[in-house]
Amino acid sequence: MPVEASTQTKDKDSAEKVFRAGAATSNITPHLGGGIIGGWGIPEADYIHDELHARCLVLDDGATKLVFIIADVLGLHQDLTEEAKKLIFEETNIPPENVLISAIHTHSATSAMGVGDKRRKWSEGEPFDDYQKFLMRRFADAVRIALKNLEPVHIGWGVGNVPEHVFVRRWMMKEPVINPFGEYDKVMMNPGVANDNKLEPAGIPDPEVSFLSVRSLDGRPVALLANYSLHYVGGVPSGHISADYFAVFADRIQELLKADRQDPPFVGMMSNGTSGDVNNINYGGPAEHNPPYHKMRRVAEDVAREVFRVHNSVQYHNWVPLKAAREELTLEVRKPDKKMVERAKSILASPDTVKPVHRHEETYAGRILNLLDWPDHVDIVLQVFRIGDLGVAAIPFETFAETGIEIKAKSPFKTTFTIELANGYYGYLPTPGQHKLGGYETWLGTNKVEKGASEKIVTKLMELFVSMQQN
Repeated sequence: MPVEASTQTKDKDSAEKVFRAGAATSNITPHLGGGIIGGWGIPEADYIHDELHARCLVLDDGATKLVFIIADVLGLHQDLTEEAKKLIFEETNIPPENVLISAIHTHSATSAMGVGDKRRKWSEGEPFDDYQKFLMRRFADAVRIALKNLEPVHIGWGVGNVPEHVFVRRWMMKEPVINPFGEYDKVMMNPGVANDNKLEPAGIPDPEVSFLSVRSLDGRPVALLANYSLHYVGGVPSGHISADYFAVFADRIQELLKADRQDPPFVGMMSNGTSGDVNNINYGGPAEHNPPYHKMRRVAEDVAREVFRVHNSVQYHNWVPLKAAREELTLEVRKPDKKMVERAKSILASPDTVKPVHRHEETYAGRILNLLDWPDHVDIVLQVFRIGDLGVAAIPFETFAETGIEIKAKSPFKTTFTIELANGYYGYLPTPGQHKLGGYETWLGTNKVEKGASEKIVTKLMELFVSMQQN
């Protein structure tokens, strides 16, 4: 049975050591007028519903510092996260392998990955735009402020269960459905509630909400970092900027912990788990009709209450060891064959009077041709943190829930969670089995790397986890 939250573990080897933590936020709200990305269109941002932030937590065991930066954007390319880490190292002396930068994947923000052709094509090495430069500066500012806020703390972590808001959005179909390439898929994303052709979900979601909590020696909440495998919620009017349920959770957990109006401020954080094939729409149930922002508040409320429930019985530690490991993994880039290229060129050259075989046929014709500009291989950053008996993995893809569940099962640590869209953004990461079924997340242009990439990533993460146990 877990001990009460008022109890801390006392290890003779760590009795004289001091564990510290500091947290901070940095406003990263863009100007109005930019294009909001995440959907098939790009509406102009004309209203700010809630400000966007970079939320930072720094942990310090006396010998090693670990940094989490969770940014309220859809995604961040690896060249930006690497440049931001260089800036952080120059200003704080914290090495890049100890800094984890991830995006929450809100679909209600302007692009942090460049605009126009720079966002659509391979843009590694191209100059950063003004907003990207602003983001890197604000990331470094958040770390510097968090370091100023370092204080002795107790640290603990826990895992709750919120299954009612996570559903696999990929459904097996009775009859195959055509895709933008003129081929047929066994699976369809978001088939709709009234679709009589759907059979059953093509996978299982991860219902767990994991969290890491730090509090001052007198019990004042300092920060809480959570992780839940839900893509995003949405329900946002066109043109609105919002950090989705991630920000609502941060505000609600602060209220539940009675951590308002503190100095320094409490920082609540929600990171995105492995949710590449998961959303919060139950296509096996009745249709829902919610007013704007209503459902994200309901999701955030339920997740925050479950975290709060488990938080009340967390075992806190006076001190735990911190370690970090990072390695680049080379993956082959999927390229279209000659037949696909010729078909794509033909589609883009066709008059508007020609009826497409799929409503996104033209979009994917463009994506096919864009992939010709990509290199044959990419070197992605994989990263792991050790926080006592807690392991944290970081993957730069929209990762399927089954991969996250596999990482938890294979991890040598007692508790593990994965932060996706971390240290880069390379599209979707289906498993080999899901690739065989087809569907949006597997389409060339949505998925950009070799079909066995998820297996290679899991293998490498396990090697990194084991290396941290041995050192």
